[in-house]
Amino acid sequence: MQEVEGVVNGTWDYSKLKGDTGPLVYPAGFVYLFTMLYYLTNFGKNIRVAQYIFCGIYLITLALVFRIYHKSRKIPPYMLIFICCTSYRVHSIYILRLFNDPVAMMFLYFAINLFMEDYWTLGSVFYSFAVSIKMNILLFAPALLLAYIATQGFYGTIKQLSICAGLQILVGAPFLLANPVAYIVGSFNLGRVFLFEWTVNWRFLSEEVFIHPGFHISLLVLHIGLLAIFAKPWFRYLKSFAKLQPTGVGIVSQLFLLPMFTANLIGVAFSRSLHYQFYVWYFHTLPYLLWSTPYSIWLRLCILGFIEMCWNTFPSTYASSAMLHVCHLLIIYGLFSRRHPTKDLTIGSKKDM
Repeated sequence: MQEVEGVVNGTWDYSKLKGDTGPLVYPAGFVYLFTMLYYLTNFGKNIRVAQYIFCGIYLITLALVFRIYHKSRKIPPYMLIFICCTSYRVHSIYILRLFNDPVAMMFLYFAINLFMEDYWTLGSVFYSFAVSIKMNILLFAPALLLAYIATQGFYGTIKQLSICAGLQILVGAPFLLANPVAYIVGSFNLGRVFLFEWTVNWRFLSEEVFIHPGFHISLLVLHIGLLAIFAKPWFRYLKSFAKLQPTGVGIVSQLFLLPMFTANLIGVAFSRSLHYQFYVWYFHTLPYLLWSTPYSIWLRLCILGFIEMCWNTFPSTYASSAMLHVCHLLIIYGLFSRRHPTKDLTIGSKKDM
């Protein structure tokens, strides 16, 4: 509220927008969203109204996620109960903390639903707006780019990328006109160093290693390398998705969802730092990812339980942060080891269901 109050008072220079928690570091979509909340909550004073609004955002997100799962037919119905009833941390992020992460994810799930229904242009609009609220949505971008190429062709891909870029320019225009360098550096700062005290995933390292540029570069190299390893099977899935999508068979959406959700998981697993609100970046996709591995149902549920325990440990410990990495790597390994031919991926098995 302090950050957007500067915009309300007529300040469009991003370098001058800040609050008690520091400078404004999110793109313009965040500013517009929280400016609306500023007025709806009596200039940020009526927290109860904000909680009701975020309760609505939570319910909309659940509806969008449930629609994705219903259409894909990948996970058993009882997992929907786990998704909405098991995570204290996720409920806290939505209803108590009022972060922008849940809103960005809501627009992301809107976009995924639209992509699954072959509304690519409208999906790109929603996807780009999600990016304008928080940059973590870019973790889905590698798989989405392959999806554009596979389904839209060269010129169609250029069109979709232009829509995404054009929306970013449009929403950022007032700030770009006032101080373009401050806006770009402030809202899309890929070199920002996080505070060690809040890390959920790297607690077992020393602070000197955590903030070292070499450590960040190593994570980036591993991230890109793993994306490259998965790129070939992803593209094969997405080419099949492009051919089968016109049939209208819902289960074909698995060919699109697996690359999207896996790309995001890889990004989360190799993030410089995970803070507690970042849990919503992938919480709702975890059942889908685990049911895409060859593991038994009990191992899948154990992995979900350990991940939940890690995110509910505050402050994080050596053990909790190490266990989180073990869980992430187990899921990634399971996904890598089960690179089925596309017909097997879409059909699934009775054991999975």
